[in-house]
Amino acid sequence: MGSATTQALAATRTALGALGPAELSVASELLAAVRVIGATPQLRTALTDNEADAAQKRALVESVFGGKISAGAASLLVSAASSRWSSAADFLAGAEELGIRVAARASSDAEVDAELFAFDRTVAGDSELELALGSKLGGPEPKAALVDRLLGGKASPATVAIVRHLVQQPRGRRIGEMLRGAASVVADERGFEVATVTTAVPLTAEQLARLERGLAAQAGRAIRFDTIVDPAVVGGVRVQIGDEVIDGSVASRLNELRQKLAG
Repeated sequence: MGSATTQALAATRTALGALGPAELSVASELLAAVRVIGATPQLRTALTDNEADAAQKRALVESVFGGKISAGAASLLVSAASSRWSSAADFLAGAEELGIRVAARASSDAEVDAELFAFDRTVAGDSELELALGSKLGGPEPKAALVDRLLGGKASPATVAIVRHLVQQPRGRRIGEMLRGAASVVADERGFEVATVTTAVPLTAEQLARLERGLAAQAGRAIRFDTIVDPAVVGGVRVQIGDEVIDGSVASRLNELRQKLAG
């Protein structure tokens, strides 16, 4: 991630903080706008033109989306477009992240991150479902309809809105990658760090509590767990927080030993 994008992301979060009470409709509108921009190269180029000022970009947003999105969604989109990004792809990713953060704020009473992780595990365990949601051959609307059938009435409206968006515009990402990324954004917006913990057997409540205390002290913020039981790890624990991996599993140590023996 370039320094320009890092600064732009910080600016969008500041704009979100100034928005006031968040509404899920604003998140849905913003994510819908991201899909339009992602599918329209000329619009994407114009919105990321560093020679254009905020007034010009606001006029462009109003001309394209006027009457289609609320003032709140338009304001956030203009704020994102007015920042300097390292690339147009970073702008799209940043605007998408902004929409997910609005959804998280608007649904503070729902376990959105946990629902996203749970759906990720469901998809990973069903190759046909993974293909249906992730294949390049299927159109966006059938994929969104499938999400509605799978999650409607079972997950929070915020989770459904986020997943519907992701499957409609993957931008080269795998479905699992998108779900985990969105879950991490939701957790971050709520002040948590997500730790994916993989073990051969479920950890006890006491073991999880000890692990949480240790990881929270290391991360400097509260920890939310995404726990995965995978007999392939044999024993021990594998923990991933963001890009950092702490692999103390028996499978990992056996693999290291095989590599050393192989020379």
